[in-house]
Amino acid sequence: MTSPRRCVCPGSYDPVTLGHSDVIRRAAGLYDEVVVAVMHNPAKRGTFTPEERRDLIVDTCADLDNVRVELFAGRLLVDVARELEATAIVKGLRGGTDFAYELPMALMNRHLTGIETVFLPGDPSLEHISSSLVKEVAAHGGDISGLVSDRVRDALLARLQGE
Repeated sequence: MTSPRRCVCPGSYDPVTLGHSDVIRRAAGLYDEVVVAVMHNPAKRGTFTPEERRDLIVDTCADLDNVRVELFAGRLLVDVARELEATAIVKGLRGGTDFAYELPMALMNRHLTGIETVFLPGDPSLEHISSSLVKEVAAHGGDISGLVSDRVRDALLARLQGE
């Protein structure tokens, strides 16, 4: 029996956006299993706790039976990928700036362990979406519908209003 083809989709996902969801969904069509790795730095405080981020991703991807979400703190991505026995790292690209940022990391990851990074071009209709912009728009009262799931929108608005 062959091992399942497993990839890892890393990110901070603070919060998960429809752009993230698009990449995760397309990776789920290419691999037997997708592990969404919520990478976080314990020294940094995000808008959402790592556990809340995980729960929001689980909700966003509830219809995908080959996706699981795990938390990782203070670790190199290549060590996470090795532990998960992933055959690839999957990253979404919104454009040339993302590529310029991601390429050196992909080359370093391959240098360190031989793992390949697969770049998926983002859906052009979602390329303007980033977690930081979503948070900024929401903080200033803008409508973030169509940028994140309804549950993420509601959670973010509640967080910004101090629950």
